[in-house]
Amino acid sequence: MSLLVTRARLITVPAGTDDPGYIEDGWMLVGDDGRIAAIGAGEPTPGTTADETLDVAGAFVAPGFVSSHSHLFTSGLRGLGVEGTLYGWCDAMLGTTAHMTPDQLYWATLHGSLDFLSNGVTTAYNFTDPLQAWESMVDGKRTGTAGMRQLDYHYRQADGCRDAGIRFVDAAGMDVTVGTADEVFDRFAAEVAHTRSLDPDYALGASIMGQVQWSPHPAAAEFEVEAMRRYGVTNQAHFLESPEAIEHQQSKFALYRDAGALELGLMFGHFIQTTTEIIEQAVAGGASMSWQPASNGRLASGIALVPEMLELGMKVGVGLDDQACTDVSDPWQNMRMGIYMQRARTKDPLSMMPETMLRLHTLGGAEIMGVDDRVGSLEVGKFADFVVVDPRSPDVGPLWHPVRTYVLSMSPRNLKAVYVGGVLVNAAGESTSPLAAEASAKVHELPAAVVPLRGHPH
Repeated sequence: MSLLVTRARLITVPAGTDDPGYIEDGWMLVGDDGRIAAIGAGEPTPGTTADETLDVAGAFVAPGFVSSHSHLFTSGLRGLGVEGTLYGWCDAMLGTTAHMTPDQLYWATLHGSLDFLSNGVTTAYNFTDPLQAWESMVDGKRTGTAGMRQLDYHYRQADGCRDAGIRFVDAAGMDVTVGTADEVFDRFAAEVAHTRSLDPDYALGASIMGQVQWSPHPAAAEFEVEAMRRYGVTNQAHFLESPEAIEHQQSKFALYRDAGALELGLMFGHFIQTTTEIIEQAVAGGASMSWQPASNGRLASGIALVPEMLELGMKVGVGLDDQACTDVSDPWQNMRMGIYMQRARTKDPLSMMPETMLRLHTLGGAEIMGVDDRVGSLEVGKFADFVVVDPRSPDVGPLWHPVRTYVLSMSPRNLKAVYVGGVLVNAAGESTSPLAAEASAKVHELPAAVVPLRGHPH
C-alpha cells in the first residue's frame, strides 16, 4: 500500500552535503513498492494521493538508523563479562554461545533484530557468530584449535534477520585455520550463497568478518582478499580495538595493507589503538572505519580518533555493536556518548557536532557498508525506512535548533513509530511481528538450556 506522511518535521540527511536537510513542515509519499516517491515542504503537491495518510502533527520524521557494526545474536546475553575488557568479556559471552544450537542462535538473532527495530535501527551490518567456536586468546592471537560448527549455524542467523524484517548485510568469518584452502573457500562460498538466496530487499549484501587481528595463520589476509575478489563481497575487520598487546595488534596492519585489502574498501571496526602513520595509510588506501562509542566505553577500549580521521578524508559509520556490551540498543544514547567522548578528549566542542554525529549513524554507516543507494537517508528512490519521533511526548520544550535537539534530547521514550519500506514494524515499543512473543520466550529459555553445559558465566 502507498503511504502519504504529512505535517512532518523532516530530517532527510541528503547525500553530497553536510546539511541535515531539515524541513520544518513537510510531507513524504511512499509508493506501493516501499520506496520514497516524492518529498517536499508545505502541503503535498496537488493531486498527490495514497492508500493511507499518516498525519504526524509536527513530530520528527527522520531516516531509520544504520548500525554499521552489530552482533544481533547477543541480544539474550546482556550483563555478562562486566568486569573485563574485550577478551574477558568475550570469554564470558562467546563462551556461552559455544554451547548454543543453530535454532537457539536463530531465535537470539531474531530477538536482537526486533530489538534494533524497536529502537529505530532499520539497517544493520550483522556479524554472525562464526563457525569456529570462540577460544580464549593469548596476546590477541587465536590458537586455531577450536572445532568447526555445521553451516546451518550461520544459515539460521541470517534467517533470523530475514524473518524479523530488518535490512542487513550478513558477515561471516572465514575460519582459515581449519581445513585446506579449498575447504575454507567452499565453506565461505556456501555462506554467501545462502545470504544471496534471501530477499535482496532485506539481505542487502554478504561480507567477510575479517579475523586477521586474531588469526595465527600468516596468510589470513590473503585468504580474505581472495574471497573479496572471487565472490564480490565486502570485509569488515575488528581491528585495533582492545588496549592489550597493542604493538602486536598494530603489526598486523601491514598484513592487510600488503595483501591489497585497503584498495578493495576494507572497513576497520573500532580502529582505536592506531598511530598517525596507520591512519594515513588506511586513508590513502581507501579504507573506512566503523565507530562504536558506547561499546568502546563499556569495554574500556578507548576513544577512536574520529575527528582526525574525518579531517583526513576517511569515511566513517557508527555502529551499536553487541547488545551484550552496549546493553541498550539506543542510537540516541550512542550518538550522545560519541559526542561527549570526543569533546572530552579534544576539549573542543567543534570536534563532534550533533549534525555530524547524526550523519555518521545514518548515511555514513550506509556509505561504508556500500548500501547508501538504498538506505541511510530520506531521498526519492530509496527505501522508506523512517522513524516518527515526538519532541512533545515527553515534552522537551521549544525547538531552538530542531536537528540538534533531535540528536541531543530525543530517546526511545520519544520514539512513537518505526517504518520499514513504509510498513509499520513497531509502535510505541510494541513489535508488529507475529514472531515477537515466541522470540522473547525462546531467549528467556537460554539460561536453563545453556548454563548446565558450561557453568554459570561471569
